Amino acid sequence: MASLTYLSGFGNEFASEDPRCPGALPEGQNNPQVCPYGLYAEQLSGSAFTCPRSSNKRSWLYRILPSVRHKPFTAMKCEDLTESWNEVDPDPNQLRWLPFIIPKASEKKVDFVAGLHTLCGAGDSKSRNGIGIHVYACNTSMTDSCFQNSDGDFLIVPQQGEVLITTEFGKMTVEPNEICVIQQGMRFAVNVFGETRGYILEVYGAHFELPDLGPIGANGLANPRDFLTPVAWYEDRRVEGYTIINKYQGKLFSCQQDFSPFNVVAWHGNYTPYKYNLENFMVINCVAFDHADPSIFTVLTAKSTRPGVAIADFVIFPPRWGVADHTFRPPYYHRNCMSEFMGLIKGHYEAKEEGFQPGGGSLHSIMTPHGPDEDCFEKNSTTVLKPERVAEGTMAFMFESSFSMAVTKWGLQTCQRLDKNYYKCWEPLKSHFNPNWRPTSK
Repeated sequence: MASLTYLSGFGNEFASEDPRCPGALPEGQNNPQVCPYGLYAEQLSGSAFTCPRSSNKRSWLYRILPSVRHKPFTAMKCEDLTESWNEVDPDPNQLRWLPFIIPKASEKKVDFVAGLHTLCGAGDSKSRNGIGIHVYACNTSMTDSCFQNSDGDFLIVPQQGEVLITTEFGKMTVEPNEICVIQQGMRFAVNVFGETRGYILEVYGAHFELPDLGPIGANGLANPRDFLTPVAWYEDRRVEGYTIINKYQGKLFSCQQDFSPFNVVAWHGNYTPYKYNLENFMVINCVAFDHADPSIFTVLTAKSTRPGVAIADFVIFPPRWGVADHTFRPPYYHRNCMSEFMGLIKGHYEAKEEGFQPGGGSLHSIMTPHGPDEDCFEKNSTTVLKPERVAEGTMAFMFESSFSMAVTKWGLQTCQRLDKNYYKCWEPLKSHFNPNWRPTSK
């Protein structure tokens, strides 16, 4: 595997060229009459041309052949990737899934695209407003094919097995406890090295960005300098029947061309794929009393048009110190106006140490109550409070959305991983009510 280098930063203007072709980036203008090395100039726009400068996203790619040179797209089978939210009746119950099954390569070879399964979602890619939550489970690298999502951005969360993602901008190795974002329209291929599984948050009509810090100040949460962007890398390779797979309006289409799409020799702009190591997250936490809202753990957000309301937030629960006094420290019992999908990359989640497993997930829908199981409640109601490490060796995360999400037929029936006994973790909760209780004098 080739060694990789990266430029660091988030949301800024970058420039990169393959070191094999020095001077491939034009000087002084984006689209010269003749580009260096006889390359084609091509712009990839992730926003409207007239967006304010602060939110305008675009990159210029200097490539051996332009992406327009391909045969017509034709429809292909979608398997379990869907945007049909009415396949089954709504289910407002607390839902939990056991670890999703990874197919055995000895039984069937499954690459990243074939291994995509939609679990839940809402909205509509045609109207550019909504989200999809998917899992991927695969065992084989993509060969002479790549994927392009015309509907939205993919935030990819590996859970088992590292992935080598080749993009038009260069290559990225992404391991469990790292994430990467492949933005709308970017072509990429995924190489795996054995049984591989992870989660994907897809957003339509918005891009992920860093949350505002407000009273936190200038520093905290995910720092811009820790986001990494690939360096330009190209291959000049002719291939009979190279396949471009395009996700468009919730359906899959494919076309053929006779060259590799990863033929970008140089690029510059602020619309790129990027990765982030979750270990670099600067945790903000309570240091006096009570339990802060999980929004203090937001890594990335995709904002809606309503101030303070997100299409989706990506939130993590990393190792940290718990020091709050006179406080029930785990998450409190809760109902709210957001949908909360949780996944577990590794370890044991503090509020449910049994049942919620790495590679599985849970969904607590809008206004559906949820919170610690009985064992967690009893233990943390009587424990002696002292500073302690929380979530050591663990990384849980949450995809939180203002949309009321529908679960797919695959999620409720076909995958056969739905834990139908999930509700039982709260059944042992008993009343501690004492009408004769009186406060003790201090």
